[in-house]
Amino acid sequence: MMILPNIDIPSIEKMKALHNEFPENTRMAIGLHPTEVGDDWEDAIDVIANELSANNAEYVAVGEIGVDLYWEQIREQEQMMAFERQARMASDSSLPIIIHSRNALPQTLEVLRSLPSIPKCIFHSFGGNANDVRQIERTVPDCVFGINGVVTFKNSGLRDVLPTIGIDRILLETDSPYLTPVPYRGKRNESCYLTYIARTIADSLDIDIQKVAEITSATAKNIFRIN
Repeated sequence: MMILPNIDIPSIEKMKALHNEFPENTRMAIGLHPTEVGDDWEDAIDVIANELSANNAEYVAVGEIGVDLYWEQIREQEQMMAFERQARMASDSSLPIIIHSRNALPQTLEVLRSLPSIPKCIFHSFGGNANDVRQIERTVPDCVFGINGVVTFKNSGLRDVLPTIGIDRILLETDSPYLTPVPYRGKRNESCYLTYIARTIADSLDIDIQKVAEITSATAKNIFRIN
């Protein structure tokens, strides 16, 4: 089972085509990625809102959405407004949000705190430290964290953060085609490499890999409401 998040308007139809080809193995999320927030971001979110309203049952989350200030900061306010609008959309639809937050944790948490009701949150591709985890928990106590190939990298400090997160709040991610885990780092990422991420998590937490698989799968099924 794979969750397919889109990033912009053109990717919606491509995602839907893939889901229609493999309906038993995929679920969809919809949202405007922060790096895709441009001059027409309000029009783009209108399209997303209309698609979600018309096909609500087809989607298990709103995302990836959030704030990314890694590449540039000139659209910080627009990204925050786009994030807030989509988070409200998710809350109104009783859907979780898949959050992309890069070099922007204060801004991300500011938006979440401004919401009248915070939806369930998945912090996608989490790469922060233990203090970041605690900051997030103070705003979203029941959030979960997506862990991908970064945890296998030699110089990654993420393995030391896993005990602070706890196995009950971890989702396994690929971020395919990026962030391929060791020993395939540098190559195109594939879903079959997920086992290397699970093994690293198991070793770091000193638990059996089968337990990692069972718990993370149960968490994913619960937050995305997959039967």
